[in-house]
Amino acid sequence: MASASSSSDSDTGGASPHPQAPPAVHLNRNTGSSLGTNMQSNGAGEGQESGLTCQSSAQNGESSSAAGAHSNGLLSSTDHGSSVGTGNGAQTGTGTLSTGSGSELGSLKKKKRLSQSEEDVIRLIGQHLHGLGLNQTVDLLMQESGCRLEHPAATKFRNHVMEGEWDKAENDLSELKSLMHSPNATVVRFFSFLLQRMKFLLLQQKYLEYLEDGKVLEALQVLRGELTPLKYNTDRIHILSGYLMCSHAEDLRAKAEWEGKGVSSRSRLLDKLQMYLPPSVMLPPQRLHTLLRQAVELQRDRCLYHNTKLDASLDSASLLLDHMCSRKQFPCYTQQILTEHCNEVWFCKFSNDGTKLATGSKDTTVLVWQVEQDTHQLKLWRTLEGHAYGVSYLSWSPDDTYLIACGPDDCSELWLWNVQTGELRTKMSQSHEDSLTSVAWNPDGKRFVTGGQRGQFYQCDLDGNLLDSWEGVRVQCLWCVSDGRTVLASDTHQRIRGYNFEDLTDRNIVQEDHPIMSFTVSKNGRLALLNVATQGVHLWDLQDRVLVRKYQGVTQGFYTIHSCFGGHNEDFIASGSEDHKVYIWHKRSELPIAELTGHTRTVNCVTWNPCVPSIMASASDDGTVRIWGPAPFQDVQDVDSFSENCNSMDS
Repeated sequence: MASASSSSDSDTGGASPHPQAPPAVHLNRNTGSSLGTNMQSNGAGEGQESGLTCQSSAQNGESSSAAGAHSNGLLSSTDHGSSVGTGNGAQTGTGTLSTGSGSELGSLKKKKRLSQSEEDVIRLIGQHLHGLGLNQTVDLLMQESGCRLEHPAATKFRNHVMEGEWDKAENDLSELKSLMHSPNATVVRFFSFLLQRMKFLLLQQKYLEYLEDGKVLEALQVLRGELTPLKYNTDRIHILSGYLMCSHAEDLRAKAEWEGKGVSSRSRLLDKLQMYLPPSVMLPPQRLHTLLRQAVELQRDRCLYHNTKLDASLDSASLLLDHMCSRKQFPCYTQQILTEHCNEVWFCKFSNDGTKLATGSKDTTVLVWQVEQDTHQLKLWRTLEGHAYGVSYLSWSPDDTYLIACGPDDCSELWLWNVQTGELRTKMSQSHEDSLTSVAWNPDGKRFVTGGQRGQFYQCDLDGNLLDSWEGVRVQCLWCVSDGRTVLASDTHQRIRGYNFEDLTDRNIVQEDHPIMSFTVSKNGRLALLNVATQGVHLWDLQDRVLVRKYQGVTQGFYTIHSCFGGHNEDFIASGSEDHKVYIWHKRSELPIAELTGHTRTVNCVTWNPCVPSIMASASDDGTVRIWGPAPFQDVQDVDSFSENCNSMDS
């Protein structure tokens, strides 16, 4: 908590403002004094009256304290003269709930006491309704249930904050402190720290409002006489002092990133303050919304086929049904077969912006395909010819301007193409004895590294000039780390090592028991996906240097097969296989969630579109490239799927 104090206190923004201003609040003294149950929750002491549990007085139809006051302690923003009817004839007018008959009164008395979880649900609903401005409904809910939305001290504190009565709000902190006692000295010190932080936030708002009103002397007094003596977050105090130089209110709001004096900024302040109070005293802001969002996110995480980004505000999610994605929404169906190559296709790779697909073949050509934005169909855009040994590996530059093509083991040449113009910029060959089978771009887009299994490992510029070299490293696959200095290389010793070209150091990162045929790294640089001879696909954590998962199903011998991360947030893994299939796994599941059939020979490479998570491509020795996408006519098929689920449940 302490480590986050600086950033939290300096944030005068915070959560989004309420859709409408929370109404003023005041204490309902009549019902507040009739509490009959003690609570102990999140810091409230044992046996201490919290004012949140069910009240027998409300169940007996006792009236609220004054006209316009609600039994939940919240002042209604609607017409207090109007009445709200209930199913049993009860009405509330000026906060008074009358029962229809003596028998109804008796039934209320005999009602079983609500459990703690039931009370919590009522409070959550009440808080949500209050945020929507339905205060008379909240009043009726609290009176009929006999519960209170929050502690009377918290209600009073809320009222003073929203009305800008800062001295009274500061005094309320002492009363709130009494609700947060504990026999544990460490907990007591923690509560004192939280109250000091709350006081700092109150005084910060007070200071900013004085400045906006042009009351510079009063603001200076708050800064020197109240904020500074707290000896809390001195860095923030120095920033606040600089706002004294603001020439006008607009300048202050811009520099402080603050909405200005009023309901909006005070609501944000109250949201922050609520976070430091036990929920038994005052619920955290938008607690019901938070719980619902967490439930939706958990369901999404557990959904094996979830492959889209949903709105965190819940606007795009249904709360009436559990989240469930259909397999028919997943790229499991052949949408297009590219047959323009006339021999085995060894490699395929989407560009970083997802608008192009490059494919390399034994037929000595590289074909570049354009992805249509609307239909996602691919059309042949450019042909790059002359690779006498065939093309077994391709790598796009970070800005997709250039494409590097490498050949098989006996190829000593590397081609660097300008994809935009179709011109060959560089054809590099350091020695006829070289084997340049793998390449990786430096993040700056101005350098690349290349090597092969004959012990050559080079760093070059765009013109093919040698910048650095590492001798004696038999490279199977390469990857440049985002730091711009380190290169990961898998070698013939069944390992991946990190090589630093600046200080010429190297270290072991991954050690396997079998040859590493290829590997790729996730966008965040944390995970590495390895195709290991006779073992299949392995997932490694590069930071902790541990094997995370072994994926089952794929047939991997000694062919070089390239797998990939893909889908929304790179939640999925796909790989080719020697059994002619494409396998897809959810990153956290060892068993495949899909096995795609259609190719008739070994699938050498799979690539997932980085910008369109519903598109994937695979290259095979059968001479074709298959484009995979969702099923056509999804709506009709989803209805069929729903019917099948219903039938299975009936049986």
